[in-house]
Amino acid sequence: MTIGVKMTAEMAADKSTTALQADGLQEEEKREESLHWTRAASHPPLAPEELHLWRIRADRRGADLSRCLPCLGARQRDRAERMRHAGYRERYIRAQAGLRRILAGYVDAAPERIAFCYGPAGKPYLEAGDLGLAFNLSTTGDLALVGVRLGLSPERELGVDCEWIRPRIDIFGVAERMLAPETVEALRRTPEPEQLDRFYRAWTALEADAKCDGRGLFRPRAPEAPRPMVRNCIPEDGYVAALASPTLPHRAAWRAFDLD
Repeated sequence: MTIGVKMTAEMAADKSTTALQADGLQEEEKREESLHWTRAASHPPLAPEELHLWRIRADRRGADLSRCLPCLGARQRDRAERMRHAGYRERYIRAQAGLRRILAGYVDAAPERIAFCYGPAGKPYLEAGDLGLAFNLSTTGDLALVGVRLGLSPERELGVDCEWIRPRIDIFGVAERMLAPETVEALRRTPEPEQLDRFYRAWTALEADAKCDGRGLFRPRAPEAPRPMVRNCIPEDGYVAALASPTLPHRAAWRAFDLD
């Protein structure tokens, strides 16, 4: 999503989960957040305690569009047809087709047969009757990231945000509008070469939190909604991501796969 939108008063009251936990970015932290990606020979089984992450190439290194288009539903095809920018359209098609292929492997269905319903802010869910899966998709730059876990209860909801780290004119202007005061203060104390990376870590944490229960950035958290745990990871060099869930599995239970 575009960074730099104005925060409402309700959002400001609910942004404390994005606080930076330490000043400076340590190499040990980076190593812990890096993921080991594998190509699965077949669709991997998903255990209740696991979290599966899938990396999709959304640029021309990814799947051929002729393979992707038949996987889309009517809603995705209509949106793709309305996109005038060819690069954006191709990335959208590959990401949406990739999501459908991933979910299809878990529910044993054809990708084009996957049926979604949508929350008030547009978060997709599988229709009732399918295997209980919590999932979320994020697309940025040439990369898309999908998180999947078992379960449909509020405690197992999942939010994923991934951002391509690129220079911004005024990260503090955005941070002061969108992030918690303690996060902004920690960002200012961070050595300048590390500030951009830290900013994107805080931003992805904010987005993943908002995507977890599907409320979006501009709606307050429901009083009964559980507050999620949030953890960053590095999908590949030049990108940072965050995952949010009230019962986020331990890092050792994460499995990371590249989609063919």
